[in-house]
Amino acid sequence: MAPTLVDVAARAGVSTATVSRVLNGNYPVSPGTKARVLAALHELDYVVNGPARALAAASSDMLGVIVNDVSDPFFGILSSGIQWEAGGAELLAVICNTAGSPEDELKYMQLLLRQRARAIVLTGGGREDPDHAERVAQLIRQCHERGARVVFCGRQAPPDSEAVSILFDNRGGARALTRHLLAMGHRRFAYVSGPEANTTTTARAAGHRDALLAAGLEPEDGAALHGDFSRASGFAAGMELVRRGVDCTAVVAGNDLTALGVMAALREQGVRVPEDVSVAGFDDLPVAMDAAPALSTVRLPLREAAARAGRLAIGADDMPGPDGLVWLSSELIVRESVGPPGRGLASTARL
Repeated sequence: MAPTLVDVAARAGVSTATVSRVLNGNYPVSPGTKARVLAALHELDYVVNGPARALAAASSDMLGVIVNDVSDPFFGILSSGIQWEAGGAELLAVICNTAGSPEDELKYMQLLLRQRARAIVLTGGGREDPDHAERVAQLIRQCHERGARVVFCGRQAPPDSEAVSILFDNRGGARALTRHLLAMGHRRFAYVSGPEANTTTTARAAGHRDALLAAGLEPEDGAALHGDFSRASGFAAGMELVRRGVDCTAVVAGNDLTALGVMAALREQGVRVPEDVSVAGFDDLPVAMDAAPALSTVRLPLREAAARAGRLAIGADDMPGPDGLVWLSSELIVRESVGPPGRGLASTARL
């Protein structure tokens, strides 16, 4: 019986996806691994099935972009930049909204595979769930076997999937933001984060905690709330902080939209920002500069990330090193929503 791709992979000690990459030349493979695969092909006298290979490699002029919600400016900037790069390569970008659902993320990956998309870009944070990560990894392997590229923009690809990842320094940015608040004199904080079990939520909360612990402070559980990164959830969190009478002089939010919702709730309750309570966000969306007061935040290079993700997806940029990771830095942006400690939330809110 003629040897199969599985036989070659077993002989070389690699995955079938790696063998496919060597045969198709569509993804970089380390010289040592490539040499083992070529040796296994030679030893087993493996013959490429030309018609089957051509069929498997056939792809459409489609590039899929999977986002949480394209109406969210964070994802709007990313999807717009990726679409611009795709259009320059005469590819049709299809935007798929998941509303944060892990199952919908899998569904859209499967649908894009059925349509033989040339590439798939997954944006934003992801679910912290080993089972979900394995299912994503399986779909990535299917993409690679068909010659389709997969790029993650905003979170790391599952282990051993060999997809490319463009990563933001969420933890370092959050650490720098909280250090700034500490330098202004704040010692009593409330924190409004994003969805639980989300990679972006976890990284930003960890950076905030890093800075507090380094200053000898312990985060208070009663002053930490979860939202969904939307303005509405920020408003609800701000009202809940008032209801609880949380004793804080600064509210740190997991993103800008959440921070703007918190500011609206505090304003409704007669709390002045920053005279009574300081508020800070994350991302530096365009609206952050136009808020009243303008929002102190952390700037992420979203347009740079989108362009890089698009170019990697269409094959216009060289793949990064062996780890497949591209790290982009963050920048602290100081504006008027943060000032010295005021009287605090518990002393000023209308109950």
